[in-house]
Amino acid sequence: MTRHAPDLSPLEELRANVAAPFERARAMPKSVYVSEAFAREEERHIFAREWLCAGRADALTEPGDYMTMEIAGEPVIILRDREGGLRALSNVCRHRMSTLLEGRGRTRAIVCPYHAWTYNLDGSLRGAPAMALNASFCRSDVRLPELRVVDWLGWIMVTLNPEAPDPHEALRDVEDLVGYLGMERYQEHFRQEFRWNTNWKVLAENFMESYHLPVCHSDTIGGTVNLLEMTCPEGFPAFNYHWIVKNDSLPLALAHPSNRVLSGDQRRVTWLLSIYPSLMITLTPGYFWYLSLTPDGADHVKVLYGGGMSPEWCADPDAARHLGALRQLLDEVNAEDKHCVERVFRGLKSDLSAPGALSHLERPNFEFAQWIAARIPPAPQGLGA
Repeated sequence: MTRHAPDLSPLEELRANVAAPFERARAMPKSVYVSEAFAREEERHIFAREWLCAGRADALTEPGDYMTMEIAGEPVIILRDREGGLRALSNVCRHRMSTLLEGRGRTRAIVCPYHAWTYNLDGSLRGAPAMALNASFCRSDVRLPELRVVDWLGWIMVTLNPEAPDPHEALRDVEDLVGYLGMERYQEHFRQEFRWNTNWKVLAENFMESYHLPVCHSDTIGGTVNLLEMTCPEGFPAFNYHWIVKNDSLPLALAHPSNRVLSGDQRRVTWLLSIYPSLMITLTPGYFWYLSLTPDGADHVKVLYGGGMSPEWCADPDAARHLGALRQLLDEVNAEDKHCVERVFRGLKSDLSAPGALSHLERPNFEFAQWIAARIPPAPQGLGA
C-alpha cells in the first residue's frame, strides 16, 4: 500500500510522520528526500542557520594555513591568522566578486586571481592595483566579511548565523557524555572529499543506525557487533547517539595498553555521535573518523571525510602500520556505505516504494526527522514537490 499523500507538501508529510509515537514510527516520507523545493528550504532554514563542521582544528597549524568550504551557497575561507587565531572569511573578492582561494594550502596573503586585489589574513585589504584614480575608493573601508568560527573540542565549527548558540553551550551534553576520552587531543591523519549520488539525509541516517552493519558491512566490520547488545537511547536536542561494545578483532578500536586512565568498558566502547545537522563522528578509545555533509541539491551530497588516532596510539612506535590498516578498513567501509545509500536513493524514486516501520535500533533516525520537521517553518502554499 502506498503511503505517499500527493495532496500534502513534503513538510506536511514529514510533520504527520513524526507526530506518531516512536513505537509506531515509520521511515521519513519519500518526498523529503527527492523534492528540490524541500532541499532549498533545508538550505535556507537549516544549513544557513546552524553550526557546520569544516574539519579538525589541527589541520590548520601555522599562520596562513587555510581551507575552503561552502555554507548554503556561500564560499568561505577558514584560516589561521598571524596571531594563530581561527578566522572565517567570505571567499569572494570585494571588487568584481571573483572567488579567491580554492581547496587547502598555506598563503601569506589572500590574492584575488582576477585583478590581484590582496587581503591580509584578517580580511583587511592590503592593496588594489590601479585604483588611485577612483575618487570614491578608500582602501581602509574594504575588508572581507567575517563569519563566526569556534574550536569546539578540536572541531572547526562555522555558521552564517550571528545568533546561533555557541557550540560549547549547545553541545555541552556531548562533553558530558564522551568528555572522558578527550577527543580534543586526538590528531587528524587523513582527510578527503567526495560526492555521492544520494540525498544528504540518507547518508546521515545510515550513520545514525547500526542496524545495517551485519549486512551492509558483512565483509568488513559487520562481525565486530552484536545487534542484541546494542543500545539506542533517547538523544538530546542538538544530537543523537548510540554506542557499540567492540570485541578484540580491531586493536586500534580499544584503549592503548599505555592508557592507564580508562577502565572497564571505557576501554572498548565505540560512540557514534550525530551532531545536527550534518557532523557524524565515530569515536573510539583508539581512533576517530568523521563525515561532514553538505547537500548538493536533492540528489547529491558532498562529503568531507577524515580521521586519526588518540595520543597514545599516535605515540606507538608501530603507529604508521596501525593507521594504514585503519585507513584501508575505513575506505572499504565507505565503499560499502556508498553502495548502500545510493541504492536507497534509487529506491526512493520508485513509484512502488513506501516508507516502512522502524526498528527499535533506528530511534536516532526518528529523532533526526523530528529535528528537521521542527526547523522548517510552514509555507502558506506548501513547499511543492
